[in-house]
Amino acid sequence: MSRLFVVGTGPGDIQLVAPKARAAIQASTDLVAYGLYLNLLGEVCDGKNHHDLPLGEEINRARLALDLAASGKTTALISSGDIGIYAMATLVFELLDQQLQGKENHPEWLDVQIEVIPGISAMQAGASRVGALLGHDFCTISLSDLLTPWETIEKRIHSAGTGDFVVSFYNPVSKKRDWQLNHARDILLQYRPASTPVLLGRQLTREDESVRIITLDQLDAKDVDMFTLVSVGNSESRHIVNGSREWVYTPRGYKKKLGVEGSV
Repeated sequence: MSRLFVVGTGPGDIQLVAPKARAAIQASTDLVAYGLYLNLLGEVCDGKNHHDLPLGEEINRARLALDLAASGKTTALISSGDIGIYAMATLVFELLDQQLQGKENHPEWLDVQIEVIPGISAMQAGASRVGALLGHDFCTISLSDLLTPWETIEKRIHSAGTGDFVVSFYNPVSKKRDWQLNHARDILLQYRPASTPVLLGRQLTREDESVRIITLDQLDAKDVDMFTLVSVGNSESRHIVNGSREWVYTPRGYKKKLGVEGSV
């Protein structure tokens, strides 16, 4: 039976890899991924055929995974975080859609049994590091305009500001893109206070992890790279300090209930 596991392995800490993801990798003979993701998994990947394609080869990774699975090899296509969020799962199903429309010539892909296995996303890992930043309605926006026009991204940032969503920015900067994050900051400053807490989480859950809490007016692209998650609180998000510990949380609306119960 042709089988393809589409696996999210979490932000980097091996202990955060779901048991189902581990089982899928162990059941596979062939692993397709960007090499760093396999390195982070360590011995979990021992004894498997590694197909390491570099960044920028995402389409070829998805094609290779489908080809391997269609040839009868139990295959795992692996991404860090959740593979369905800005990751490889979308490409797999886009290729299948293209085949169904007659725009590809790989009918064998349609016989592959596909199972998508979710993982902990960077925004979840970051929120857990500082408390409960995603405690109320939130959204994610990628600032990369390689595949999405900037006009569309800008419209979404304004919409997030109008809706007062907590916003997690993926792909905030790169060597060729260093202005979008500051522009996004300036848009959100139109809708929420300058004192709004912001999480900068770099290499979350990995050995060289760095977590900082700043304010929205302090956010600057020069302090961020492609390994950094930027999460901006909404107008009600709170930064609290307990001795040497700092926390950020976004209230869900229990304030009135807490006041009533506290007065009893």
